[in-house]
Amino acid sequence: MASTEEIKELRDATGVSIMQCKKALEEAGGDMEKAKVILRKSSAAIAAKKSDRDLGSGVASAYTHAGGAVVGAIVLSCETDFVAKNEEFSKLAYDIAMHVAAMNPQFLRKEDVQESDVAAAKSVFEEEAKDTPAEMREKIVQGKMDSFLGERVLMDQAFVKDSSKTIRDLIQEATQKFGENIAVTRFERLNV
Repeated sequence: MASTEEIKELRDATGVSIMQCKKALEEAGGDMEKAKVILRKSSAAIAAKKSDRDLGSGVASAYTHAGGAVVGAIVLSCETDFVAKNEEFSKLAYDIAMHVAAMNPQFLRKEDVQESDVAAAKSVFEEEAKDTPAEMREKIVQGKMDSFLGERVLMDQAFVKDSSKTIRDLIQEATQKFGENIAVTRFERLNV
């Protein structure tokens, strides 16, 4: 049985509800790190269930990098004004705007990448891998494609402040935390 202090510590670390923290700690046998992993896994399932809800509110946020030479701006949407006005929600939007300024994503989701861009990249990677054994060639090309897309697709990029999480992970965790569908609906990076 998880102690009140352990539940409070997990809640402070994750922002997830007390009941979910208690359940995760019990499932993890009191191991705090395992409980965090359990909560992270459940956040993906919760986000998937809420993904078809309407996004009627949100916040626009911008981050200006040193000297004003680079600006990252995003629109982070949610279902209600109650969540949009939450300080933690605004901080998440600001962090993602900072990420956009730092990492320069070109697409929001993999589905947004033009088929011609994918075909051109795949052609280059196949040419690079032509001298490798046939049984390894497909895996090498697929690995290079995953890396290529991971560097350019915002939702798949490793978060600049915590490389163990992607932007998708942050959004899923926020969906679990706030109990609403949350999505980046627009982003822009401007530089001098």
